[in-house]
Amino acid sequence: MLNHEFIQRKIKLIQEDISRLEKVNLENQEDFLQNQQKQDAVERVLERIIMRALDINTHIVVEQSNPTEKVRGYEDTFHRLADLNILPREFAKDIAPSAGLRNRLVYEYDDINVSIIYHSAVKAIKQYSQYCQHLLNYIEKS
Repeated sequence: MLNHEFIQRKIKLIQEDISRLEKVNLENQEDFLQNQQKQDAVERVLERIIMRALDINTHIVVEQSNPTEKVRGYEDTFHRLADLNILPREFAKDIAPSAGLRNRLVYEYDDINVSIIYHSAVKAIKQYSQYCQHLLNYIEKS
């Protein structure tokens, strides 16, 4: 059974972190690339946003899917939400690669390009705002 309170709490936390990203001046990429503090803060906020979305995805997939179906990885959870008509298919395809960014951040791969973090943060503001809206619409209908 879906735990609506869990999903709503995670969405609220994602929205708060999106607000934090919006407060960081991401209009100037050069400034971002020169500011280690800003980079560190943005990396951590991105990691939290993505992980919370993955928590929601996993919860829904476990509760709403056929138990014999396997999820191949975090990225696949977004595609499964499209299969369940929670996310539009094209949107799921676009947002799913953020799971790979989460893995690079969590496991501190040495080859993380700061420019990728910058562009991911700018993209995350829009994508994860839409993600939250899709999930809230889904909860309202169920």
